[in-house]
Amino acid sequence: MTDHGHELTFGGFLTPAAGQPDQVVALARLCEQVGLDLVTFQDHPYQPGFLDTWTLMSYVGAATERIRLAGNVLNLPLRQPVVLARSIASLDLLTGGRVELGLGAGAFWDAIEATGGRRLSPGAAVEALDEAIRVIREVWDTDRRGMIRVDGEHYRVVGAKRGPAPAHPVGIWVGAYKPRMLRLVGRAADGWLPSLSYLPKGPDELPALNALVDEGAQAAGRDPAAIRRMLNVTGTFARSSAGFLAGPPEQWVEELAGLTLEHGITTFILGSDEPRAIQIFGQEVAPAVRELVAAGQHLVDVHDHLRQELAQVRDLLEQVKQGSVTPGRARAALNEMTMRQNNWTLGAYCAAYCTMVTQHHGLEDASIFPHLRRSEAGLAAVLDRLEEEHVVIHGVVESVDRALVELVRRPGDFTGLQEAVDLLTDTLLSHLSYEEHQIVEPLARHGFFPGQL
Repeated sequence: MTDHGHELTFGGFLTPAAGQPDQVVALARLCEQVGLDLVTFQDHPYQPGFLDTWTLMSYVGAATERIRLAGNVLNLPLRQPVVLARSIASLDLLTGGRVELGLGAGAFWDAIEATGGRRLSPGAAVEALDEAIRVIREVWDTDRRGMIRVDGEHYRVVGAKRGPAPAHPVGIWVGAYKPRMLRLVGRAADGWLPSLSYLPKGPDELPALNALVDEGAQAAGRDPAAIRRMLNVTGTFARSSAGFLAGPPEQWVEELAGLTLEHGITTFILGSDEPRAIQIFGQEVAPAVRELVAAGQHLVDVHDHLRQELAQVRDLLEQVKQGSVTPGRARAALNEMTMRQNNWTLGAYCAAYCTMVTQHHGLEDASIFPHLRRSEAGLAAVLDRLEEEHVVIHGVVESVDRALVELVRRPGDFTGLQEAVDLLTDTLLSHLSYEEHQIVEPLARHGFFPGQL
């Protein structure tokens, strides 16, 4: 389960059709009316059939009150970075902090070149985007003294003045799919904004792509969690399921919540110009996804505590090896941990989980799994496995304790203790991952939303 700590947000992705300008604005207003957080627009300055995206964003900013605005994504090769930075900051000030910067390295190079832009190789486009982000951040950083100096290969800004600063910390969200671009996102951006339709294998590609973003962040000394993971999605609302994001709203809820809980996606932007689809997405899907993810996160809170205790066990092992902690003191510490006190029976598990989920509502200890058994017969095999694993884990924790006792008899021989701790690591992490994957959604669907019990 992936948690980057960002609040869930939902948006619309509209086509800036020049032939129906009033309709585009009306759809943007609808996005605000149905509760969406964000409205975004394609940016193809070489396309005469589209309104200019920057002009449209400015107009919509004046026509709305709450919703945030962004290009999805702005075409960097045709938008000079200093001017773009000042345009974003200006509109952010005029709208009270409602503008974000979606940015792309460029595509459709024949059209870009025909419109007066420079044709760049894929590698050069990444370099240019990297330099442009540096320029934009320098323009916004009015706390620094001195003129801007970015002496790049593609953008040379030397001696320009800083400012204006935007009204709020504007997020720079980059559309990226290839390794170099993904690492750039991790190194320099605030958000990653791909389109699900551009991923040939669909959601199955997200772990590998996320890993490249993480890699870029870590190489730059950044916390990977600082980068918001976003996703443009398309699909259809229908009475019956016809595939991923093609079915009734409740199917969308389950599938989008799964993308959040499994892959850390915390912003979903619906690509649709259909008023009914926008309404369903904002009024039905978005609130239910928030509830479902909240329920899952409460379960993960309990699991994360156990993961932290597992790290403590491994740390204890190292301290015992180094001689800074005696086996007796390590046993005492183990006995104080939740995983040692919890005998992994169903009732004890539910006591810990229900305390967090119901927020003092006093649900009986052993009600969750029985409730799921009554509500969904298809979960029987999953629940049987979980209960069996609880017993196994209890035995594995006991084996760590026995290994500590044996170490007193045979000082210096850490083989048994190391094997016991390694087995505990493999068993517990596998169990927690399986439990999160299998029962988060049923728990929420069958009435275990936080605050509702």
